[in-house]
Amino acid sequence: MHTVILVIHLIVTVALIGVIMLQRSEGGALGIGGGGGAGNLFSARGVGNALTRATAFLAVAFFITSITLTLMVTRSQPAGSVFDQAPAQGQAAPGGAAAARGGGAPPIPPAPHGATRPPAAPAAPAAPAAPTNQ
Repeated sequence: MHTVILVIHLIVTVALIGVIMLQRSEGGALGIGGGGGAGNLFSARGVGNALTRATAFLAVAFFITSITLTLMVTRSQPAGSVFDQAPAQGQAAPGGAAAARGGGAPPIPPAPHGATRPPAAPAAPAAPAAPTNQ
């Protein structure tokens, strides 16, 4: 179902871009066609009305597919917060100074929501710094 709505969303997006690009910036639509009554589809006014209506229809379809996709994705994922993934106070963030030096273990991904993680093994002592000759 996600794929079908996503394909419709992409088609609506490309069509919306095309319809917007066909319109003139002065509001005169395409400016094609000669004289004729206001009801003539190929007059400047008739084409402008058709493009305006097509733009409005495609914009509504774009918003509906966007909201539908958003609701489908949020309902398929468990509820959570970015704060659930933040390191506790006093802990170093993953990829801190040890990662900058090129040492240390790779960062541990956060535990799933509500899961407990076994205690980490103690870290190996750091190698002594080499003396520098000054």
